[in-house]
Amino acid sequence: MGARTGPLPEYTRVEREAMAGELLGASVEIAPGPGRSRWVRGTLVDETLQTFVVREPGRARPVRLPKTGLVGTIDLPSGELPLRGDALRVRPEDRTKRLLTGGPRRAR
Repeated sequence: MGARTGPLPEYTRVEREAMAGELLGASVEIAPGPGRSRWVRGTLVDETLQTFVVREPGRARPVRLPKTGLVGTIDLPSGELPLRGDALRVRPEDRTKRLLTGGPRRAR
């Protein structure tokens, strides 16, 4: 059997366990990236297969960010963890089984 490729090995086992839980409501800081020249800091309010939606303090509209290429940090009850959007490009309802066990299918 060949070596496993894909985004899941980017997180340690402890990080995967923490990220497999609920992310909504967590504080996030997301670095500037493609098409975005500023930091985004706020609360994660929604998640889809391809995007995160972050509500920033003092702004009326939330910001929708593509997960592809996204890098930052997320503050979970277990501590602050690195946030890598490419590794989380799975449906939110599938994240638990894919992050904890690797699941039958990897994120693309």
